Amino acid sequence: MRDECHDLLEQISEQTARIEAKTAKARSLAGTNDTARRLQTMPGVGPQTALAISSFAPPMDSFKRGRDFAAWLGLVPRQYTSGGKERLGRMSKAGQTDIRYLLIIGAMSRLTLLARKSIQEGSWLARMLHRKPLMLVAIALANKMARAIWAMMTKKEHYRDPARAVSA
Repeated sequence: MRDECHDLLEQISEQTARIEAKTAKARSLAGTNDTARRLQTMPGVGPQTALAISSFAPPMDSFKRGRDFAAWLGLVPRQYTSGGKERLGRMSKAGQTDIRYLLIIGAMSRLTLLARKSIQEGSWLARMLHRKPLMLVAIALANKMARAIWAMMTKKEHYRDPARAVSA
């Protein structure tokens, strides 16, 4: 039994080394790409997300506005309209799944980091957390991140924190 356990531990250490090597390679690639470097200035966007967006997303000029980019990712509610009355449903989940999942994971990490510090009372995020479940708030935050990414890529700017812009 010990031999089997040692064999499993060796396999785990080999896989861990391979994962660390791939992560280091992704970091170095993200450091050389200007777009990926700019996207990483946004909290919740790491090297993998930045590389995935810069590599797999179509040119941002093909989207009219940030909501169209978020819809391409599948981060907007499905619309049911009839007779001019608009009803919003669940997230459509139709779109680019890999980037959507990376943005949702980044939004969750951002929420857990903010929860440790403290979320500014009265902010959009605090109001959402009081009313909605955590995962739904993370998807809404991922939607906002997607729209900000569209703005950053079309204007070729770094991330500007809206909380700091209001206080300045």
